[in-house]
Amino acid sequence: MSKPHCALPAQQDDLRAQLRFSPDTGEIWLHEHRMLLVHAEAQASLRRELIDTLGMERAKGLLLRMGYASGLRDAELARPYSEQAQNDVEAFLVGPRLHALEGIVRVTPLKLEVDRGARHFHGEFLWENSWEGRWHRHQFGTHHEPVCWTQIGYACGYTSAFMGRPILYREVECVGQGDNRCRIVGQPIEAWADAAEWTRLLAPVSIAEQLIELQSEVTQLRSTLEQRSNLPAQMVGSSRSFQQACKLLQAAARGDIGVLLLGETGVGKELFARALHDMSVRREAPFVAVNCGAIPHELIESELFGVEKGAYTGAQASRAGRFERADGGTLFLDEIAELPLAAQAKLLRVLQEREVERLGSEHARKVDVRIVAATHAELAQRVKDGGFRSDLYYRLNAYQVPIPPLRERQEDISALAKNFLTKYAAIQGKKLRGFTDKAKRALLSHGWPGNIRELQNIVERGVILAPPGAWVEVEHLFMPSTGPHPPEYCPTRDGALGPGAGDPEQLLCEAVLGGGITLEQAEAMLIERAVDRARGNLSAAARLLGITRPQLAYRLKRLHEADATPAAAHP
Repeated sequence: MSKPHCALPAQQDDLRAQLRFSPDTGEIWLHEHRMLLVHAEAQASLRRELIDTLGMERAKGLLLRMGYASGLRDAELARPYSEQAQNDVEAFLVGPRLHALEGIVRVTPLKLEVDRGARHFHGEFLWENSWEGRWHRHQFGTHHEPVCWTQIGYACGYTSAFMGRPILYREVECVGQGDNRCRIVGQPIEAWADAAEWTRLLAPVSIAEQLIELQSEVTQLRSTLEQRSNLPAQMVGSSRSFQQACKLLQAAARGDIGVLLLGETGVGKELFARALHDMSVRREAPFVAVNCGAIPHELIESELFGVEKGAYTGAQASRAGRFERADGGTLFLDEIAELPLAAQAKLLRVLQEREVERLGSEHARKVDVRIVAATHAELAQRVKDGGFRSDLYYRLNAYQVPIPPLRERQEDISALAKNFLTKYAAIQGKKLRGFTDKAKRALLSHGWPGNIRELQNIVERGVILAPPGAWVEVEHLFMPSTGPHPPEYCPTRDGALGPGAGDPEQLLCEAVLGGGITLEQAEAMLIERAVDRARGNLSAAARLLGITRPQLAYRLKRLHEADATPAAAHP
């Protein structure tokens, strides 16, 4: 076993002599290995970009592996010199001298025990002038753990190759975490209690495969959320009418009363029904939805109440109905006005007796189900016309929740559109800059006969058609005015909204004064346009707006804080 001693000047000079600069060919050589002279600041910028892009943990693993590969190469480069050394310690110290010669860090051995024959190694070293620790602290501030990852990887790679067995180093002091110096300790990997974690970080990883796997997981999670539909937190809206509907829903969720949701097609009645279920004490039980208008009349009773084998031709097996499947939970009956009269009578009996009989069965089954019904039709008029039972109507109409159409929620359109843009951009794997000013005006001026469902579909179409990294434009969102929507709501080729739109100043004033957009939204559009025109130069944008740069910065900060806060989320 050997102890560290002072470096031999002759060996240091010999290493320096192997460093050759060749300006004529643009090459630098260290013995037979080509080297690169890189700016420390540029290297630090690349390191920061890796951290910002991949996250701290993944970047840490990548930088460790980069350093490890460099250490392996230097072990090969040092072999001719180490073979000439008088002992194992002198042979080993070629690596630290190379590390210093390459401008990475000055290494001083504090304790070094090397015996390759006995496969024994233990080393403790002082690092001085560590570029990695200093730059990390400069760019990210004081870290909670050591950060000289590339240098630690180098030490592990070099020593493992030198010893012919895995050697792991830990940085026990680091300038990046606020210490006055960097100090490392190295010993065989089995001597470390947390060796498995470091082995995982040093193992090669395909970042591309990880990203694909993460994308698949995100898609799967989104698909699961779609199957469960939106959660209450996704019920975005700050308009008075929408908030009133949400308050009624919250009040109903505290009890078990049946609820009748009223609203036009596409306003989100099923979203409200699911939100009611998720807020109620039945949240852990099933939520079952059935569209009464989508099931043939001859099959509606078997779908709702179930069927026994042989009850009718084609009934080859017994099957539970929607009531039995929803037992303990919530049954959402959408388009209840389309229910046939015969099924209405049987539904009324189920609601009164709280039990169902399958078709072809004489056995009644108890069910505990909360009914949430919905319709876009005027049920009272259906009762007068004889198309809907009055007793069932009064049973279902115990608690009404009117859901406003989107045209009455003008202030919610921008938040909803931004929400859908984020959602579909993630699904499509695109990064988009947002909506252009013309696109925003078109969204705010459209009549939305299809309500939120139409907005959702239009934004999805825009995301699909917009090029990656670009803005979503009017042409990406709307079909030509020959489509199904009234011409006055469709944008023209020049971006004006409808025939005879007039000058932009008049349009903006009418939009604000008429309640189409708020003053804050108008200000945000103006600021965004100025910043875009100035290509991100805030000083130039401020000059365009006739304000100072600090005033613009203050307004931008306020806008960003508003964007980071959801418009409204249902509790």
